[in-house]
Amino acid sequence: MVPKMMFLTKGVGQDKNRLSSFELALRDAGIERFNLVHVSSILPPQCKIVPRKDGLVHLKPGQIVYCVLARNETDEPNRLISASIGVARAKDENQYGYLSEHHAFGQTAESAGDFAEDLAATMLASTLGIAFDPNLAWDERKEVYQASGTFFKTSHICQSAEGNKNGLWTTVIAAAVFIMDTVAP
Repeated sequence: MVPKMMFLTKGVGQDKNRLSSFELALRDAGIERFNLVHVSSILPPQCKIVPRKDGLVHLKPGQIVYCVLARNETDEPNRLISASIGVARAKDENQYGYLSEHHAFGQTAESAGDFAEDLAATMLASTLGIAFDPNLAWDERKEVYQASGTFFKTSHICQSAEGNKNGLWTTVIAAAVFIMDTVAP
């Protein structure tokens, strides 16, 4: 079973119950109707990344769906939380890539998303044997990776939110959702 397609999605939910908050975040992300199985962070070779709406048409309610999921939650008023997925693809479509998940407190969506993207890119760079200085800032390392000629693309998706001011549970998720069968239902 090797996924042929993947889409990225994100969501946020708030409720007095922790589990209900998570369910609402899944609904916001459009993936609440699937049985989600969390997997590690390899982006398969030749796996096409499609928009969420294009990926969802290939999935059926109740289906077992594999995903890389980042999740964070709080019931502390005004606490900033984020969940992000980073993506790094090699230029050679026959080479696998990396997905990374990052869960943070106090980071903006931009900062958490960049961190996840950096993490995925760093894992791919080390796999491809690209020499880099890990002490350089992400923007500088990104230039090194792109100059190597082996990177195709890096990106991320991130959801952040502040904890509900009245102490309701707030959950954020970001997910890379895999599609095994590319035949529309």
